[in-house]
Amino acid sequence: MNIDIRHLRYFQAVADERSFTRGAERLNMAQPPLSKRIQELEAEIGASLFERGQRPLRLTPLGLILHEQAGLVIESMERLQAVIRQATEKPRTRFTIGMVPSTLFVRLPQIVARFRERFPSIELRLAELDSGEQARALIDGRIDVGFDRIVVDDPLLRHEVMREEKLVAALPAGDPWLEQRAPVRLGDLARRPVLLYPKGPHPSYADHVLAVFRRHDIVPTSLLEVRELQTALVMVAAGAGICIVPDTVTRAVRPDIGFVDLAEEVSVPLLIRFRKHDRSPALRSLLQVYEELHREWEMPFPTPLSSEQFQ
Repeated sequence: MNIDIRHLRYFQAVADERSFTRGAERLNMAQPPLSKRIQELEAEIGASLFERGQRPLRLTPLGLILHEQAGLVIESMERLQAVIRQATEKPRTRFTIGMVPSTLFVRLPQIVARFRERFPSIELRLAELDSGEQARALIDGRIDVGFDRIVVDDPLLRHEVMREEKLVAALPAGDPWLEQRAPVRLGDLARRPVLLYPKGPHPSYADHVLAVFRRHDIVPTSLLEVRELQTALVMVAAGAGICIVPDTVTRAVRPDIGFVDLAEEVSVPLLIRFRKHDRSPALRSLLQVYEELHREWEMPFPTPLSSEQFQ
């Protein structure tokens, strides 16, 4: 006797529903093919499993026995199939990237998209975290790499500057400085309220901007701290002040703000942070994608970080 597991599934559906019609609906198939499969099973066993002509459909004594055992056989087979799948499927590596908001404008979405396309077996996740949170998350193993602007010294972590990005000033649309199309001095900008982000914790990008003013012996007349970049841009558009931002933020298309170069040569780093002894294939793969896209974009920046440093 050779009973197919599929025939047992057909039989179980009809026996559970006590109806060929409802059994076919449960299996999402037509009734005639289902009736034929049951007949094939009965022919293989050599006995009837249902008392035809009864409503609701009744099982024969042999049908009752088979119904009880079929459920156990199907459940056991499903467990076996699950074990086989787990044993044969390649485990998915989870890789989490932490980032500060302004790095979204540094073509990070393209990097992530290429990484997912190239390495579909790696489960990639993104987490928006400030500098301090990134460091703690890396140490705790909650993220695997961080894109940031600020150096955080920790003996367990390592960072590399991927490139320096010049700083520009965000101004409300129609501002006279935008009309002049000429670089503006930091000292002139400091006469207006300066919007800083994020509002803690420290160290943060706000500390970097303040350090830029200090290096040029400039004290802004007024400082306004806000929680995040988008809030700062909205307040700039409303005329509440100016904001010093990385150049790539100019890709944020807003009709109510504009950007002007600074007369001073000032910049902010874009850096990648990771655990000091991490040599994982996923990290190397991410760096390879960055190097590849860096060459395609032909960016006029210093030589990018090389994945060879992680061999």
